[in-house]
Amino acid sequence: MTPRRPLTPPARTLRIVVVNTIINPEDAPDAALAAQARRGNLLRIGLLESGYDIVASLPADFYLPERIAQLQPDLIIIDAESDARDVLEHIVIATRDERRPIVLFTEDGDTSSIDAAMEAGVSAYIVSGLQAERIKPVLNVALARFRQEQKLLAELSDTRHKLAGRKVIERAKGLLMARHQLSEDQAYQKLRSMAMNKKLKLAEVAQRILDVEDLLG
Repeated sequence: MTPRRPLTPPARTLRIVVVNTIINPEDAPDAALAAQARRGNLLRIGLLESGYDIVASLPADFYLPERIAQLQPDLIIIDAESDARDVLEHIVIATRDERRPIVLFTEDGDTSSIDAAMEAGVSAYIVSGLQAERIKPVLNVALARFRQEQKLLAELSDTRHKLAGRKVIERAKGLLMARHQLSEDQAYQKLRSMAMNKKLKLAEVAQRILDVEDLLG
């Protein structure tokens, strides 16, 4: 009897929130509403055909950060007919504490608008490219770019943390050398022994020594 292959769990569906630029439809011209409706329909078709889950379609208003925090989407799509800077301000607030990939579909190819979007954290800025068949590859590229950026940010943060730890260790070694007339190697070994005994990292022990010194004056 041929052994059965273990079942592979299905991939989790990407949860997407679509943010529209027209906040007050009653104040918008009919042409703008019609264009928004056409773009929204194309976007919805492309997302559904690609197997994505649209969890909500939201206006870019004051409540957007709260709604995104509640929905916890994997990706945010901005559907913007023209200048989306006001929308981006809301998105920046909404993703300040927990970054997410952001894709912006727009008709605005102005360089300053593109620069503002990149500074706001947009992963992909697509001008005049809202065709249903293009949506999946665009999102795949945006997700890959976002993951790479997050990896680089994590590596940068780790490097800065290590450098800060080394500075603390050097200061603590200098303090031990001065107080106990130790050589640099002896001071380091003393720090290392204290860290092992207390089951702490070397930088943590060094920081405690410096904190005590500050308290004692």
